[in-house]
Amino acid sequence: MFILLGFVIVFVSVFGSFIAMGGHLGALYQPFEFVLIAGTALGAYIASNSGKSVKMLFSAFPKILKKNPYSKDLYMELMALLYVLLNKARRDGLMSVESDIEEPQTSPIFTEYPRILNDENLMEFITDYLRLMISGNMSPFEIEALMDQEIEAHHNESNVPAIGLRAVADALPAFGIVAAVLGVIKALAAVDQPPAILADLISKAMVGTFLGIFLAYGFVAPLAACIERRSVASEKVLECIKVTLLASMNGYPPQLAVEFGRKVLYSYLRPSFMELEDHVRQTRAPGKKA
Repeated sequence: MFILLGFVIVFVSVFGSFIAMGGHLGALYQPFEFVLIAGTALGAYIASNSGKSVKMLFSAFPKILKKNPYSKDLYMELMALLYVLLNKARRDGLMSVESDIEEPQTSPIFTEYPRILNDENLMEFITDYLRLMISGNMSPFEIEALMDQEIEAHHNESNVPAIGLRAVADALPAFGIVAAVLGVIKALAAVDQPPAILADLISKAMVGTFLGIFLAYGFVAPLAACIERRSVASEKVLECIKVTLLASMNGYPPQLAVEFGRKVLYSYLRPSFMELEDHVRQTRAPGKKA
């Protein structure tokens, strides 16, 4: 919701200041210049992106209005889940968690952590690499390389909407100049008119430059930054899982493995050592909530 608040502040600051300086909003009402700039930007975006990219952009819009799902509470739940899985695998062998990862919807472990269970990306990442660990045919170095490649692919894919919007933000001032140039051409064509009419035409032409810059840096660029921030958050949670599983594969006990995962988190999301330790201690056997 902060993005909506930011947009309101931008709008009020610009137009409120203009009115306070004695300006009239009617002078800025140039709908056809707005259509020219916005339509050109939309057409350029569609022309430079695939249908899949456009769908990803529209699916990203509702998410930026919601609270970031990767909160401190979710990380605590994630690390508790990983602790339970790794503890069971260490105690009873890796094959003991095979039934849990094959049918997580009916697993007594996963059903205790619904926020993780309902996140398809997290579930796929966890179950896929636990399967590879169970197979026993890959070394920790090979699995780490594969994880890095998957996280990089996730980064590139999730950043597609943000990259497209940044390109639009960079182009909008230029499209504003196009609208202004067309307005100046119109004004020059009326050079035989009285100075008042000529000045009015030139002022309308300048609105194009204003709209291009205003839309670019006041709205489109912040949208791209917000989508990119969501993308980074979704990568960080995969890195947490990666480090935890690799620590387990390298022989560290589950309680230390989740500590490895804790250390990769951002400071404002990272629980303290004692906070995580107490949380892990309270985690009971599978099928019983902490």
